[in-house]
Amino acid sequence: MTPLINVKDLKQTIGKQKILNGLSFMLSAGECLGLFGGRGAGKTTLLHILAGIDRFKSGSVEILGCDIRKSEAFKKRLGLITQERSLFRDLRAYENLEFIAVLKGAGTENITALVKRFELNNILGEPVNTLDAGVYQRLSMACALLNKPRILLADDLINDIDPRSQHIILRELNSFISGGGSCIWSFSRIEFCRATGKVGWLENGTLSLYSPQEAQELWDSRLRLIEQQSGENDA
Repeated sequence: MTPLINVKDLKQTIGKQKILNGLSFMLSAGECLGLFGGRGAGKTTLLHILAGIDRFKSGSVEILGCDIRKSEAFKKRLGLITQERSLFRDLRAYENLEFIAVLKGAGTENITALVKRFELNNILGEPVNTLDAGVYQRLSMACALLNKPRILLADDLINDIDPRSQHIILRELNSFISGGGSCIWSFSRIEFCRATGKVGWLENGTLSLYSPQEAQELWDSRLRLIEQQSGENDA
C-alpha cells in the first residue's frame, strides 16, 4: 500500500540549533500517529513542515505522492488544526464555516452535516473570539474537514478542553480514520496516547515509534526512575 505520508531523513534547524535530526516515518490510510513530546521538542515544527507552511533544511517529504518541495497539490486534500487560534476573529462561527469553505474551494454543502456532528447549532451566530476553548476546537476541526481531506494534521488537538468536547472530537477523529483518512496529532500529556494507533515520541531531534502501551510503559518507567533518584538524593 502506498503511504499517504512518506518522510525520509528529515532535518530542520533554527539558527544553529538542530530541531529535527534525521526523522523517517510513513503513514498509510486509516492510521493515526500521535506525536508526543515535551514543550520545545519540535512537534509544531514537524507539523508545519508537513502542512507546507515551513521549509526544511534537508531530507524528503512526500504527501499523497507529491514531493512537497515541488508541488502544493497535496494541500487540496489536507486539513489543518493549529495550536494557536487561527479562525477569523471578526467573523461569527457560521461565517467562518462559509468563508473557509470558499477558500478551500469546497462549496458549502458539507457545512450542515459538520454542524450537526460537532454539535455547533447553538453557537453559529456567536463571534469566534467569545467561544470557550472546547467549542472553539470543535469548530476548528469542523472547518478543517470542510474539504473532505485525506490527511488531518492537528497541533494539541484536545489539550485543556472540556470532557464533552474531547469526546466529540475523538469520536469524529475515529470516524475520519475508519473512513480511510490519515491523521497526525500532537500532544504533551501521555494519557492521550491511548487514543492513537501508534505513538511517535519526539525527543532530542529524533523520532521513535511505539505502540500506545509501549509509550505508556516507557513513560511510567521514567517516572519511577525520577522518583527513585529523588529519594536517593533526599536520603
